[in-house]
Amino acid sequence: MVSFRQVVKRLVLGPPVRSDRMRETLLPKRLALPVFASDPLSSVTYATQEILLILSLGGLAVLHLAPWVGLGVVLLLAVVVASYRQVVHAYPSGGGSYEVAARNLGRNASLVVAAALMVDYVMTVAVSVAAGVDNLVSAVPALYSSRVWLAVVLVLVLAALNLRGARESGRAFAVPTYLFVTAMGLTVLVGFVQTAAGHAPVAESAGWGIRPEQTDLTGIALVFLLLRAFASGCTALTGVEAISNGVPAFRRPRAHNAGRTMLIMGCLAIGLFSGVTALAVISGVRVAENPCDLIGFPGDCRNSGQRTVIAQLAAAVFGDGSVMFYVVQAGAALILVLAANTAFNGFPMLGSLLAQRRYLPRQLHTRGDRLAHSNGIIVLGAVSIALIASFGGSVTALIQLYIVGVFLSFTLCQVGMVRHWNHELRESDDPGRAHRARLINAVGAVLTATVLCVVLATKFTHGAYLVVLAIPLLFLLMRGIHRHYRQVRRELEPESGLLDSPSRVHAVVLVSTVHKPALRAMAFARATRPDTLTALTVEVDEADTHLLRSEWERLGIDFPLEVVESPYRDITRPIVGYIKELRRSRARDLVCVYIPDYVVGHWWEGLLHNQSALRLTWRLRFEPGVVVVSVPWQLDSSHRREVDRAHHPPGHVRRGIRPDFR
Repeated sequence: MVSFRQVVKRLVLGPPVRSDRMRETLLPKRLALPVFASDPLSSVTYATQEILLILSLGGLAVLHLAPWVGLGVVLLLAVVVASYRQVVHAYPSGGGSYEVAARNLGRNASLVVAAALMVDYVMTVAVSVAAGVDNLVSAVPALYSSRVWLAVVLVLVLAALNLRGARESGRAFAVPTYLFVTAMGLTVLVGFVQTAAGHAPVAESAGWGIRPEQTDLTGIALVFLLLRAFASGCTALTGVEAISNGVPAFRRPRAHNAGRTMLIMGCLAIGLFSGVTALAVISGVRVAENPCDLIGFPGDCRNSGQRTVIAQLAAAVFGDGSVMFYVVQAGAALILVLAANTAFNGFPMLGSLLAQRRYLPRQLHTRGDRLAHSNGIIVLGAVSIALIASFGGSVTALIQLYIVGVFLSFTLCQVGMVRHWNHELRESDDPGRAHRARLINAVGAVLTATVLCVVLATKFTHGAYLVVLAIPLLFLLMRGIHRHYRQVRRELEPESGLLDSPSRVHAVVLVSTVHKPALRAMAFARATRPDTLTALTVEVDEADTHLLRSEWERLGIDFPLEVVESPYRDITRPIVGYIKELRRSRARDLVCVYIPDYVVGHWWEGLLHNQSALRLTWRLRFEPGVVVVSVPWQLDSSHRREVDRAHHPPGHVRRGIRPDFR
C-alpha cells in the first residue's frame, strides 16, 4: 500500500526522473527567458513606482525630475547587462558572480558575493510575491486584508512548481511572462499613440495633491532626495545576474544561448521600464508611501491601499474596468509572482555549488526525484515565507532591504572580471577583444560601486542595516561550515594500523525479558563467534529479575546473564557504565552491543516501542571502541504492510517500469 505521504509527493512533484535523463531538463531560449528573466522584467511594475514614491516626499514640485532619474537607471541597466554578457561567455560553467570572485579575487571575496546573492534571492522572492499580491489587490480590493496569506500560498505554489524541475516550471511560467510583456507593450504603445494624437491618457490620481514631508528642497537636500529615488529605481536591475548563474541549465551551445537570452532580456526590460516611466509622467500619476498624504484620495486612507502605477496606467489607457485593464493587472500580478522563480532557480544552483565546495551543508548539493535541487528550493521558500510574515507583506518595508546585496555582488563581480581580462591580455592573441571587454567591465565596476555607496547612504537607516548585518553573518557561517568539513576530513584520513584486528571481541546482548527478539539477538551474537558472550539486564524491579532468571534456567541458555542494579530506575546509565568498565579493563578490545528492535507497520506503533533502545543507541554512539548492532524483529503489522504493498505496487511498477538492479 502506498503511503499518504507518497501519494501527496507524487501529486505535487510528478513521477521521479532517472539521472540519465538530465539532458531532457535543459532549457531552450524560449523557456529560459521566463525562467531566468522574469525578475528583471517584473521590476518594471514597481521600479517606476518606487522612484515616484521617493520623489513624492518633496511634493509635486520635484515629480518632473522622474524622467532624469529613470534615464540614469536605464543607462546603468544597459551597462550591467553588457557586463554580465561578458561573464556568461567567460564562465559558461555557471556560478556567475560567485565563480568570478572565487577565481579572481580569492575565497573571502567569493564568500561575500555568495552571502550577498543569497540575501538577494530571498529578498527577490519576498518583494516580488508581495508586489504581485498588491497588483492583485488593486484589481480586487476586497482581498486587501488577506494579502499576507495570499503571498504565503503563492510562495508554496512556486516552490512546488520548481520542485517538479526547471523544464516544467519554464513551461508553466512561459505564458504569463509573454502575456505580461505583450500587455505592457500594448499599454505603452497605445498610450504613446494617444499622446501623439493629442489625447494623452490621464491617470485617476492626476488631480490629487501631495502633502510633502520635505519642503523648499535645494542644494544638498535635493541631490540626496534624487539619489534616494535613483537607489530605489535601481530595483529594476535585480535578477540581471541570474542568467550567468544558471548557464548550465541552457541547451548547447550554452554560453551562446545564455548570452542571447540576456540580450533579449535587457532590451525588453529597458524598453518597458522607459515606456512605463514616460507614460507615468505624461498621465500625471501620483503615489505616496502613506495614502493619507494624497490630497483628494477617495475612501478611507487608513484601511485601504492605493492603486499601483501599473493599475493607474492601464485604467487611463484602456478605461477602468475594461477587459484590457484586467488583462494588464493579471499579467502584472502573474509576472511579479513568477519573478520569484528567478530566485528559485538561482538560489538552489548557488547553494549546490557552495555545498560541493563544503561551504554549505552537503544536502544542498543533492538532487531530488525530479533532478531539481530540492533542499535549496525548500530552504528558500521557508525563509521567504518567514520574511513576508515578519513584514506583513508590505512592499514598501521589504524593498528597503533590497538591492544592497545586488550591487555588492555586481561590484565585486565586475572587479573580478577586470582582473580576468588583465590575465587574458597577458596570454591572448587577440588583445583588441580583451581590451573592449575589460573596458565594459571597468565601467560597470565604477558605476555599480558608486550605486552601492548611494544605496548604503540612502537606505541604511530605512532597513538596509539588516542586510548589512546579515551578509557578514552568512559569511562567518560559511567559513565555519567549511572549517568543520575540513577538520572532519583531516580526522578521517586513513592511518596505518586501522585495519589491525582488535585483541578480543566481547558481545553483550541486552535483555529485558526472554522472548523471541531476545533469543534472535543472542543467536546473531553467537554467529559472529565473539571471544566472550554475555547477556545483560538492568534490575529495576526485583520480582521481574527473579522471573527472568527462572526463565533463563528453564530454557537452559548456556552463557551467563549479568544483572546490574538501578536503584533510581534508570536504564541507560547503568548499561553505559557497564560498557565503559568493560572497555576500561581491555583498552584494545572491541565491544559489540546487540539490541533487540521491533519493526512495526505504522508510525503510531513506533511511539509505543523502542524508545529506550533509541536513547541507549544514541548514547553508546559516543563511546570509543563500541559497536551497536540493532537486531530487528518484524511484528505482524509490518508483515501485513508488506503484503499490502505487494498487492498494490507503486504506479511505476504497475506500468511495467521496473528498477534496474545492475
